[in-house]
Amino acid sequence: MSSAWFDLAFGLLLGFSLTIPPGPMNAFILARSVRSFREGLTAGMGAMSADLVLGVVVYSLRSALNLSSELRWIYLIGAAVMVYLGLSLLRTRAESSAGETAGIRTYTSALGLGLSNPFQIVWWLTAGLAFAYFGGLILFVGLFGAVAVWIVAFPWAVHLGTERRPEVARALIVVSAAVIFGFAGYFLVLAW
Repeated sequence: MSSAWFDLAFGLLLGFSLTIPPGPMNAFILARSVRSFREGLTAGMGAMSADLVLGVVVYSLRSALNLSSELRWIYLIGAAVMVYLGLSLLRTRAESSAGETAGIRTYTSALGLGLSNPFQIVWWLTAGLAFAYFGGLILFVGLFGAVAVWIVAFPWAVHLGTERRPEVARALIVVSAAVIFGFAGYFLVLAW
């Protein structure tokens, strides 16, 4: 296999390693996808934008980046944002008409969650930093290709499933909020 194909495949694997694991971002995307595919996709685009910002920062500062002394603050800020988003999810209704989408609010919430999510930050400071040293543009394209596939496929599958079984929608929102609260608690423990 040529180097370009290897870099692309490696980038895809890295991208899926960032997007597929359960965590606060996927819980948020899931909860928004219950409302509509468009809301889930918008949340996914906010998450992808956060990854782009974190990726550019890590890549740009790869030789000078050492945030180990600030890790406690990263955990505390991330926990606070997650508590806020968890409470916001619990206040939302599962059903919605096409005109009730939150749009920019969903995007900025996902962007804020992504930029303050300790898991995303730590992923970029570990696997992402290794990627910045190892790879080039093709690897970057593969990584964001995987993210793009996930932010379309995941909300679509969730919304399709909840359209067929609407009684599950509220339960998914509550479970998503519980997952986000769980991660907030976990990050508070890590901060101490």
